[in-house]
Amino acid sequence: MTESVEAKAGDNTPEGYAAARLALLNDDGPSGPSRRRALADITDRWLAALAHGAAARAGAGTWALVAVGGYGRAELSPRSDLDLLLLHDGTGKAATVASLADGVWYPVWDLGVALDHSVRTPAEARKTAAEDLKVQLGLLDARHIAGDAALTASLRTAVLADWRNQAPKRLPALHELCLERAERQGELSYLLEPDLKEARGGLRDATALRAVAASWLADAPREGLEDARTRLLDARDALHLVTGRATDRLALQEQDQVAAALGLLDADTLLRQVYESGRTVSYAFDVTWREVGRVLRSRQMRPRRRGLLGLGRPEQSAAAAERTPLAEGVVEHEGEAVLARTVRPERDPVLPLRAAAAAAQNGLPLSLHAVRRLGVAQATRPLPVPWPAEAREQLVTLLGAGESTVPVWEALEAEGMVTRLIPDWERVRCRPQRNAVHVWTVDRHLIECAVRASRLTRRVGRPDLLLIAALLHDIGKGWPGDHSEAGEVIARDVAARFGFGRADVATLALLVRHHLLLIETATRRDLDDPVTVQGVAEAVRDTETLELLHALTEADALATGPAAWSAWRASLVADLVKRVAAVLATGEVPEPAAPETTAEEERLAVEAARTRGPVIALHAHAEPDPEDAPRAAADDEPEQVGVELLLAVPDRPGLLAAAAGVLALHRLTVRAADLRAVDPIGDGPVTLLRWRVAAEYGSLPEAARLRNDFARAFGGSLDIGARLAERESAYPRRRGVTPPPPRVTVAPGTSKAATVIEVRAHDAPGLLHRIGTALEKAGVNVRSARISTLGANAVDAFYVTDGNGDPLPDVRAAEIADQVERALR
Repeated sequence: MTESVEAKAGDNTPEGYAAARLALLNDDGPSGPSRRRALADITDRWLAALAHGAAARAGAGTWALVAVGGYGRAELSPRSDLDLLLLHDGTGKAATVASLADGVWYPVWDLGVALDHSVRTPAEARKTAAEDLKVQLGLLDARHIAGDAALTASLRTAVLADWRNQAPKRLPALHELCLERAERQGELSYLLEPDLKEARGGLRDATALRAVAASWLADAPREGLEDARTRLLDARDALHLVTGRATDRLALQEQDQVAAALGLLDADTLLRQVYESGRTVSYAFDVTWREVGRVLRSRQMRPRRRGLLGLGRPEQSAAAAERTPLAEGVVEHEGEAVLARTVRPERDPVLPLRAAAAAAQNGLPLSLHAVRRLGVAQATRPLPVPWPAEAREQLVTLLGAGESTVPVWEALEAEGMVTRLIPDWERVRCRPQRNAVHVWTVDRHLIECAVRASRLTRRVGRPDLLLIAALLHDIGKGWPGDHSEAGEVIARDVAARFGFGRADVATLALLVRHHLLLIETATRRDLDDPVTVQGVAEAVRDTETLELLHALTEADALATGPAAWSAWRASLVADLVKRVAAVLATGEVPEPAAPETTAEEERLAVEAARTRGPVIALHAHAEPDPEDAPRAAADDEPEQVGVELLLAVPDRPGLLAAAAGVLALHRLTVRAADLRAVDPIGDGPVTLLRWRVAAEYGSLPEAARLRNDFARAFGGSLDIGARLAERESAYPRRRGVTPPPPRVTVAPGTSKAATVIEVRAHDAPGLLHRIGTALEKAGVNVRSARISTLGANAVDAFYVTDGNGDPLPDVRAAEIADQVERALR
């Protein structure tokens, strides 16, 4: 503390405490253990003065004021609660004890400090702890503040003894409590707005590890754990100071300020540090609880006394010690993959990958001791470059193990082994992705992609290339510029390092360079345009690569998050792949052909042409699981129901804007759309619009109401712009985070028949109506459109022509793109 803070801390009046606390929190020094300790110290002195004064006035006998929980650990964050226990020996009068308690609690409340308090005898405290696990955990950190120190010491001794005696029963309950919390809060290491305390890998889990250590049954890996815990506490301190609230959730809008308060470069640096800390805690958590389980199982299997007398079954202990071979130098022992007793890791550079692959293939964790021995050996004798064939094969085997790959990979990462195997991994490790569509950090996304790709290996002729491409496809995200272009260069180097031949290196580089080609083309381009199919065929080059790219596209989307893949997108990609495969097989690009029209589309188009009015059909649908995985029997969550809306209307100016406006008025969110023209009876074109929409909230609108509003909109009697503006003013939307501005560009060379205008913007009600209106005002015709929504992001492509049906000149196209962008700002 500075001298001014120390001077204020000497005044133990409520006013003096408040001034000292404020001075300490406003001190220019960084957040850290010293500040938390200093805040606890001045709080101790003030509370001790309060307690002694109250005890003297009340005439109290034997008592003690005890800090528990975080305050007991002297870890007071700026807005932390004060967790206090007033102990008494039970011999005094109830009124006397109540007067003593009031003399402490009320001054605390008067200052507006949050307080969690209780008044108990030691016996009552032990009884409550035996009934309430959270109370017992708090008492494990009990610390004396004032009064009879012997009373506090006796309680601490008794509580610790109770905890150790009851550990076989209470530790499983604690573990279950932690798992339930993680299920609710998610994993700190992958959340864009993590809860520093409650999420898996957060401060609660670190506290649980302290409790396990206090039981003497097991202990957590200590390397890096205290530093990780300190960094999380520092981040929480800065968060409290920035927000002025007792919050543990690191919200997006506060991350830059928190980073600045901690002296970090930016919010991404903050998140990466938080993620690394969360992973350290999570890994220690997993290792520790595995050890707890092993100890508890071994206690249950100990032969009873009758066994020692020769009356039991000694084969039990023999079975417990059995070591089952898994691979050369790797065995299973007590539910873990461990190293064989005779193995010499320093003489076998492939052993780390062989052990990891064997563990993952058998669904086993790598033991902590094995990982550390392997890490030391790998550091002293790394793999030669290029890798021997066995090392490459073991890596592919590890990546192909499915879900079991994840914990094994995390174990390797915890000891720094992955970065030594793949030096470029360091740039993507714990790197956040500020996109709501992505649910993982970059590195975890790469592993999740390999997990998804492992399920698709039967669809390709080279599963090894698929798995390696999945591991490397986003490796360029650690570098500036287009991550696909940077990734192509890195993939060449890494693939050569792995020992792949020249042709395989070229294939892997191509897969990384074009891993977004199929999904972006299928969702943003007109597949009936030969230029679209020809461009993909030229990039892919051969059917084997197309097959690999198709599987990689699906694995990548599935590993991104639920918003990135659906049956709709899968069908679009499959259609594109089919067309490209035909071109690669024949070497010929088909002439433009009229798109196939279904019987229902034909019927609606004919009716619209005859009546000269809109005709619609609605079909409710439930989006199937993209992985076709059956739901668990206990999962009774309802499927999300949406609507496929097919609209046929005689062609007219402003049709797209009007139709989109009607959908916005009915609070229907457009997830995907397709627009094209047909001429069913030779009496003028009819535009077919196929929409996939879902209700923003509430129930879906009635078909009759939709049909009526479409007719009014196309007839000019419904002022959509005014209605949308009226609704927006009546129900303004709150924006927690300001989205990036829209971007409208021209995609040159995409089509010979039209100019493609691509719009990327934050999705919002009426967005498509505004785009359509801007294009209408620009005087262009929308020949077709591909609408795609990924989470909160809209990525739409519009094929436009001039009044004669020709593509726009380059200068005119750029002007229109600029007009549309300005209209969306």
